[in-house]
Parts: sequence; structure tokens; C-alpha cells
Amino acid sequence: MTDEPLDAAQEEERRVRALYAEHGQVLQGYVTRLTRDPQRAEDIVQETLVRAWRRGESLSGDARSLRPWLFTVARNLAFDDHRARARIEPVAPEAFTDEADTAAALDRTLETWQITEALAHLSRDHREAIVETFFRGHSVAEAAAALCVPPGTIKSRTYYGLRALRSALEEQGWGG
Repeated sequence: MTDEPLDAAQEEERRVRALYAEHGQVLQGYVTRLTRDPQRAEDIVQETLVRAWRRGESLSGDARSLRPWLFTVARNLAFDDHRARARIEPVAPEAFTDEADTAAALDRTLETWQITEALAHLSRDHREAIVETFFRGHSVAEAAAALCVPPGTIKSRTYYGLRALRSALEEQGWGG
């Protein structure tokens, strides 16, 4: 009888503990602000970490790329939980306070971080075409002039760049 299964189980337990040690407290605070219920937040954080554990090696990477994925999963779980409870418990308008604005601002910040991270995975040509057309709001002709390439090239780079961007975002946990 070998010790390999035990070693693998110990290694997985070590990875989950390290994941919780690095991200658990920050996730707990974020989800508590979203749910205003520490007990629900704890359940959601645990489910988030279970999902990360299930993804296993596909989530290996540095904290910069893993944390946005964890926050996205936690936010989606919190929203799903809220929707499920909203069917049962009506929410009073007073429940939405300045904390909702803070949570929305944090969500926008996390989304910006994730998009920036995903853009970094694109080729320079695709990234430049997307930045010119979508983020700077230039027309195809204006983007072509700014990048010194034909308009058809901008169209092609934008099309394939958006496909690559969508794929990168889906790898980070964004829904299709």
C-alpha cells in the first residue's frame, strides 16, 4: 500500500488552507458588505473556495489573476442567494443605502481590474484595436489613422481581439 493518495489529499488540503489564508478574510468582508449577514457571507465564501478547489490546477497562478475570479464567483453566489431569498422575503427600499453604492463602486473596480488583466493576455495589435475603438470611442477610420493601418485591418483585429478578450474573461469566471 502506498502513501500517494494520502499525500495527494494532504496537498489538496494544504492548497485549500493556503487559498483561504490568502483570500478568505478579504472575501468575507466583501461578501458581508454585499449580504449584510456574516453567516450568509461565511457560507458564500466557503462555496466560493469549494468551487476554486474543484477547478484545481486550472486556477494556478498568482494572486492578481486568482483574486478577481474569486470575487466574481463570490459576487455571483451572493446575487443568486439574494434572488432566491427575494422570492421569499420582500426587500424594503430602506435596505438599499450608501453601502450599495460602495459595493457597486467595488464591483466596478474589480471589473476594471479583470478587464485590464484580460487585455494583457491579448496580442499588442488586438489590444490596440480594442482600446482605440471601444475604450477611446474612435471610429474604424479614426482608429486606422491613429494606428497607421488600413480600416479593414482594424475591423479584423477588433473582431478577433474581442473573441480573444471574451475567452480570457470566461477563463477568469465571467459568464458568457
